[in-house]
Amino acid sequence: MAVIEPPIKDIQNPKRNKKYSAPLRLWHWLSAAVITGSLLTVLLDSTLTNSHTNAGIIKAQLADNKVSVTNDQARQAAHEISDKVWTVHTWFGYTLAALLLFRLIVEFFQLADQKLIRRIKSAYHQYHIIKKDRELARHELAVKLLYATFYILLTIMAVTGLCLAFEDDVPALKAIHAIREIHGFCMYLIIAFIVVHLAGVFLAERKDSKGIVSDMINGGSETI
Repeated sequence: MAVIEPPIKDIQNPKRNKKYSAPLRLWHWLSAAVITGSLLTVLLDSTLTNSHTNAGIIKAQLADNKVSVTNDQARQAAHEISDKVWTVHTWFGYTLAALLLFRLIVEFFQLADQKLIRRIKSAYHQYHIIKKDRELARHELAVKLLYATFYILLTIMAVTGLCLAFEDDVPALKAIHAIREIHGFCMYLIIAFIVVHLAGVFLAERKDSKGIVSDMINGGSETI
């Protein structure tokens, strides 16, 4: 389980803790809020606002009030409720796409020792080439590769989501049925990452990386 625990030490200088820039911390917490909101809309639509279930409820309630509607009319009313939820989901998607663009810009302007690619290269070089602090380097490399995979999944999720949002305006997108399946599959992978990430942070807080959550809020201290 140690491989999923975010390390608090700076691999290039193990006597110092990592520092997190303000833009990166802002991106982290905004993304957490947006992803949570997006997943909640999916949960809401599959439960409380499920159009198939609500169509029957609407028809039954109207029948109790001596109002008769067809199955199609009940389904249309239920779909209107569901569409409201998906509209919110779509706006979460737009925000996520904007945050990904922001993250790319942040990465470009980050200090050299805080860039994700730089950290991956440094961990790889330290583990395979100079073979110094190999346990820390291996840990750092595994965690950063996991984060890189998460960024790729977020990008796929955002791109496929945008394709679904504009499929009515671009007929060619509507013809690609795999987009919806890829979007849904990535959602499950992202949920899996979130579970692993939270588990890793929890374990790290209980071991030698105590304070990692507060560091992502206040930026982190330079000394251990």
